[in-house]
Amino acid sequence: MGKGNSKLTAGEIRELQACTYFDKKEIQQWHKDFIKDCPSGILRKQEFQTIYQQFFPHGNPSKFAGFVFNVFDTDKDGFISFKEFIIALSITSRGTLNEKLDWAFSLYDLDSDGYITKEEMTNIVDAIYSMVGNMLDLPSDEDTPEKRVDKIFHQMDMNHDGRLSKEEFREGSKCDPWIVQALSLDIPH
Repeated sequence: MGKGNSKLTAGEIRELQACTYFDKKEIQQWHKDFIKDCPSGILRKQEFQTIYQQFFPHGNPSKFAGFVFNVFDTDKDGFISFKEFIIALSITSRGTLNEKLDWAFSLYDLDSDGYITKEEMTNIVDAIYSMVGNMLDLPSDEDTPEKRVDKIFHQMDMNHDGRLSKEEFREGSKCDPWIVQALSLDIPH
């Protein structure tokens, strides 16, 4: 879709309007900017990580950017197409709370088995802590990824099975805005 320097067709624009919260002009502008930044029409993981580094110069965002890249790359072909980019951007910037939470769940659910384990969440929280560096002044009960994850699981794991279902994650996140805020960092552009 819109590979290389080509413009999007009217049909492609209609398709993207149908599956995003963007209008025709916004889609065209995002596509123009995407092609300017990615003349090949695709965004590779290394380029994605470089973009994140510009927005988090005091930390190391490469691990977190890698996890986000994997959620954007819905067809798992190793790069982000414009369509994948604009759909993810639409959800993270304009989606409903439940859409954002489902997107966040897919970020935390590293093995895509429908559950988030403590290990998976620790990987993501550790990546977030590395990304923001020492910019956060955390309370003592959240000053390590493990402490933060223990606190989250204590709040969210309603059936105490050591993993979070999508429903537990959704409901728990609504009571813990840090989850949504940490994952709704505006997508760098």
